[in-house]
Amino acid sequence: MFSLAAFGFLGSAPASAGVVVKSSGPSAGSYPVGKKLDDAASITLKTGDSITVLTDSGTRVITGPGTHRVGARGASKRTTFAMLTRQRAGARVRTGAVRGGPAGAASNPNLWNVDTSQAGKICLPGSDAITFWRPSVEGEETWVLGSAVSDFHVHVTFDDGDALASLSAEELPLERNRIYDFSGPTGGPGKRLEFVMLGSAPDNPEDLAVALAENGCNGQLDLLSEKLAS
Repeated sequence: MFSLAAFGFLGSAPASAGVVVKSSGPSAGSYPVGKKLDDAASITLKTGDSITVLTDSGTRVITGPGTHRVGARGASKRTTFAMLTRQRAGARVRTGAVRGGPAGAASNPNLWNVDTSQAGKICLPGSDAITFWRPSVEGEETWVLGSAVSDFHVHVTFDDGDALASLSAEELPLERNRIYDFSGPTGGPGKRLEFVMLGSAPDNPEDLAVALAENGCNGQLDLLSEKLAS
């Protein structure tokens, strides 16, 4: 008797994997952020545990106590993921604030936009432009992005009605320096930003979540989790 599997025509499909994107409680050490979990696996949680897992069908929060299956049936979030990670050209884009999150607060519409309200590490794919996003679109604003190790600085100007502003790779040469202080129009202490270049970014939510976690781009990991919520 011939076996199609023996000739490579059939075989078991690789198991889908979920990724832990948030973890708290007594079992957090067993489920650190970035840990991959087989969709078909079950996890046992204790009282006070809360684990957020990202899978192909989105993110879901699993709480203890009890034993729970990692994967859950649901529509694929691939279209949402594609929109969230779409890379735009360097031209200025006129757009209003996108509502989402708690109490209808403005939400960053693209994972690769630099959020002016956040500090920390920012992962970027290979691109000819860096785009900045602000929660409000009212009034013209100019922010200053200054190198933390030299006197180099550039201005990031948002026109009235615009939530986005872009700088070209020539205007902001990240290959020379990737640590900057970002100051708003009202002055005060700047936000420390550190850019991390991913090169070719993963094309699926699970692997991208792992890359963001490994590089410490926690704000983007939170945004990915929020946008792909089931």
